[in-house]
Amino acid sequence: MSDALEDLAHLRLERPSDGVVLLTLDNPGMRNAMSDEMTSSWVTAIDALAADTSVRAVVVTGEGSAFCSGGNTSWIASEPDASVDELRSRMMPFYRAWLSIRRLEVPTIAAVNGHAIGAGLCLALACDIRYAASGAKLGLPFNKLGMHAGMAGTWLLPNVVGPAHARDLLLTGRVVEADEALRLGMVSRVIAPATFLDVVLETAAGIAATAPIAARLTKVALADGGHADFESALQWEALAQPMTLATADLQEGIAAAKEKRAPQFRGR
Repeated sequence: MSDALEDLAHLRLERPSDGVVLLTLDNPGMRNAMSDEMTSSWVTAIDALAADTSVRAVVVTGEGSAFCSGGNTSWIASEPDASVDELRSRMMPFYRAWLSIRRLEVPTIAAVNGHAIGAGLCLALACDIRYAASGAKLGLPFNKLGMHAGMAGTWLLPNVVGPAHARDLLLTGRVVEADEALRLGMVSRVIAPATFLDVVLETAAGIAATAPIAARLTKVALADGGHADFESALQWEALAQPMTLATADLQEGIAAAKEKRAPQFRGR
């Protein structure tokens, strides 16, 4: 691990198993609000992970009782005379910094251990998969605070839950508990807090053990709502599947299945 990754502020980077990276938002005194220090650390970590070919799955979670309470907006209230241009010049880099997780070519999992509010929920929505601990609360209450949603919330939420549920959640600003989030499709599973992180990391390890080339191509196929139409899907798969058929990993997968053992994929 580089010196830069050892000196992360308000963020921890750990490697709990082969190919799995755990990023923990670590600012519990502010319910893991996205401080300037955390934002800088996040960019450093994502840049490093994007260049690390040993990474096969990334899990994001929060320290303490919250996943992430959102952006640290105290500076907005303290600068009531700031112009729209000044505010935009600060917000756009903030959005891009946190949404950089979408650059990662490997599967990403948001382990929503507690409250995921505002920009904090947008971060979870930017991940490929979301699991929630029982009792977690999720919402985008921007309108209740007198502001429009940010950090791509008006794109990410409809992409995950569909336009009807997104209108409900964005226009009312209501916060939902994990069980309702599951019904809405905002999260895929709700897990008891006592075993939550262990279960998520076990799932991540299972993803990391799949063929990495196939996993990356599948992520590309499903990005931004998936293919535009049926024919586009067929055209993509007619190229992507042969790419995987030409890999050594395919031969390993077939051999492992015949020998009734776990495959050892190498990404080639």
